[in-house]
Amino acid sequence: MPKATQSELRLARRMSRLGTETAFEVLVKARALEAKGRDIVHLEIGEPDFDTPRNVIDAGVKALQGGWTHYGPSAGLPKLREAVAHDAGGRRGVRSIPLRWLSCRAASPSFSSPCWPLIEEGDEVIYPNPGFPIYESMIDFVGGKARPGSFAGRDGFRLDVGELAALITDRTKVIILNSPQNPTGGMMTEQDVRDLAGVIGDRDSHGSLRRIYSRLIFEGKHSSIMSVDGMKDRTILLDGFSKTYAMTGWAAWATELCVRSCNPRRAAVTNSNSCTASFTQVAGIEALNGDQASVDNMNADSAAAATAFTQVSIRSRVSPCLKPKGAFYMFPNIKETGWPSKKLADALLDDAGVACLSGTAFGAFGRGIPALQRRQFHREHREGP
Repeated sequence: MPKATQSELRLARRMSRLGTETAFEVLVKARALEAKGRDIVHLEIGEPDFDTPRNVIDAGVKALQGGWTHYGPSAGLPKLREAVAHDAGGRRGVRSIPLRWLSCRAASPSFSSPCWPLIEEGDEVIYPNPGFPIYESMIDFVGGKARPGSFAGRDGFRLDVGELAALITDRTKVIILNSPQNPTGGMMTEQDVRDLAGVIGDRDSHGSLRRIYSRLIFEGKHSSIMSVDGMKDRTILLDGFSKTYAMTGWAAWATELCVRSCNPRRAAVTNSNSCTASFTQVAGIEALNGDQASVDNMNADSAAAATAFTQVSIRSRVSPCLKPKGAFYMFPNIKETGWPSKKLADALLDDAGVACLSGTAFGAFGRGIPALQRRQFHREHREGP
């Protein structure tokens, strides 16, 4: 018999377009240092410094003991979708239909599955930068053209609608919004939302709104583009339990779909992750319908921490930080230190035992590129006429 020859496994070229989330890499390094006896302050991973509320844990345990350990519907348990629709509709003042909600396992799948049915090769997608790094990674992976829009310091890290408007073309398929924003804590105002809706106009563009921090607000109120006439059926809403209820390890998210993406998006979820764990969904129902005191307490503690951190950063005169409007992130300006952000983040962990992330972990604009240079960046990276 002929001798079998060995050949190297060759990965598909699209795999080279996948990025990563630096927070998990830093977390692994920080845990390794802890295993050696080091005391580490964890500021690197995007999760609350609290445990899941007791009533939610109890509901999950009871569900496990009660047999909620089997497959469920790909779209999610009907009672969960009803609870999510009722909660979201009440908070946004916009009627929400349970059948348009879809349960997902975590943040990344909740974002990736709408990319597949919506984004064609060459479609442009505008996303926040600095921002959640998986946005750019997934846009590139499915063949889209990632166009960064800046939240880099205007008026408390508000979105610059004028700058974003200059990015919109007839090739723009999706505009990703995140308010309060990761990692700046900036928020869009009601006027920002209306101005953006006016800029989008009647173009064939969809909005993808990530409102995972909408309950974690210290100043002002959350404004949703879905409340603007004509935008609800052009918006995909990504929401979840992980931040508000400190359930990051439970992997429970939910997405409200616009009409045209409902069936393709359900098919994408069925093909990618089958269904969300049933006991996790039961816990999610309790999170929404149960006592909300834990959310209020966590929000108050996060607001106090943000105030304290901001005051200390201002007194230092080296790395001043704008006070965030919401979420639980701080984004200090380290220009006066003279250190590159990655080098400083590494030194803080290695020498001081503080695990944090560099601004560039959230995209190229995370190093504080001025508006003039951002415009030059867009000119250099735009293809076609």
